[in-house]
Amino acid sequence: MMGTIAPPAARALARLHEAGFEAWLVGGCVRDMLLGCAPKDYDLATSARPEETKAVFQGETVLETGIRHGTVTVLLEGMPLEITTYRVDGAYSDARHPDGVTFADNLRADAARRDFTINAMAYAPGQGLRDYFGGQADLRAGCLRAVGDPGTRFQEDALRILRGLRFAAVLDFSLEEETDRAARRYAPLLTKVSAERCAAELGKLLCGPAAGRILRAYPAVLGVVIPELLPMVGFAHRNAHHCYDVWTHTAVAVDHVPPRLPLRLAMLLHDMGKPDTFSLGEDGQGHFYGHPRRSVELAEGILTRLRFPRRTREQVLCLVRYHDAVIEESPQRVRRWLNKLGPERFFDLLEIQRGDASAQAPAYCTRLDHLRRLEKIAGEVLAEAPCLTVRELAVGGRELLALGYQGPAIGMALRRLLDCVLEGTLPNEKTALLQYLEQIDAKKSEGKRNKSSGET
Repeated sequence: MMGTIAPPAARALARLHEAGFEAWLVGGCVRDMLLGCAPKDYDLATSARPEETKAVFQGETVLETGIRHGTVTVLLEGMPLEITTYRVDGAYSDARHPDGVTFADNLRADAARRDFTINAMAYAPGQGLRDYFGGQADLRAGCLRAVGDPGTRFQEDALRILRGLRFAAVLDFSLEEETDRAARRYAPLLTKVSAERCAAELGKLLCGPAAGRILRAYPAVLGVVIPELLPMVGFAHRNAHHCYDVWTHTAVAVDHVPPRLPLRLAMLLHDMGKPDTFSLGEDGQGHFYGHPRRSVELAEGILTRLRFPRRTREQVLCLVRYHDAVIEESPQRVRRWLNKLGPERFFDLLEIQRGDASAQAPAYCTRLDHLRRLEKIAGEVLAEAPCLTVRELAVGGRELLALGYQGPAIGMALRRLLDCVLEGTLPNEKTALLQYLEQIDAKKSEGKRNKSSGET
């Protein structure tokens, strides 16, 4: 059963049909509709040449986004629709893009150039589904199978290897045997793919419900994109707190944090520093002193190389840096951490520590209770609308200037007041804060007088 087609996509199909051309929904939107999901976007394939497509949609905004390969993007009622002429791809000399294309005269030829069978189906209202390569059966079986020869598909465009792992993680599918072998064999070609495209696919993979399983199954493939992952594979903790090697612990931990990119990336990278910091104690237990710092160094290089956005890098590095931090169960300590990280990142850190603990030996998962208590304390602290930053203090620079403070002394005094408020020794009330400063100033003045008298 096919789901409902978004009205702009349905009208685009109708306009092409009325003009005498074949037109079909193709690719991911058909797959998603068969899975009962609402498509995020719509792609169309048509017998119309690009200039004929532009004529059909005269009066609409038409962008020549991929005109060299037969693609135009039509903005119809605010929705972008990629419309591509039936085509056959030429040689792929760069293992990424076809050197040229030849327009085809039938839908089957166009479908044959696509990556996986589940993405090679086409649908149009009134004409039904066209499935030349068994995509429906593979959808039902949870199988990811390349169209035609998988080695050829992956040599044409190496990004398809990473896309395959991404689809497997997001849909919780498994790669068909020949497709699996080809993905592993041709994984070195991923070095030809841009950092941005690798990062985009990796991010989607990590947020998939089967991310941990795919990480465990394909470290050698992912290691082409991130070679720094490989030392973790098979590296034993040799520590009673752990029941997995470092890589398996990482993969299991990824599945135990919410599917948000900063959290999943932080979990992927949090223990990368362990192989470099391993030491064996006299008790025969493995130790990894300083591994968070080393993990941050490695993670920063990876995130920069893959060109993740600056905000994402900052979030991930912060979580990796403090993933092993010990947070005491007291309102004062929690306020300190809320001040240090901010509420959102503090709760993210608890998620990271929860994921880390959940991937350790079951006998040593007592940290989970500790984290629940910390979460409760933080909720209670925030419910009091606490002062967590200098900006939230009941006094500011104007009041301190009136007391005679100048220059850097103002910032130092405000920071001291905030420390007292965070510790709970002072309320965040204007009168109390100013009286505290006046008392300090009085003591300083008295000290200076005493010192002066002693010298005399």
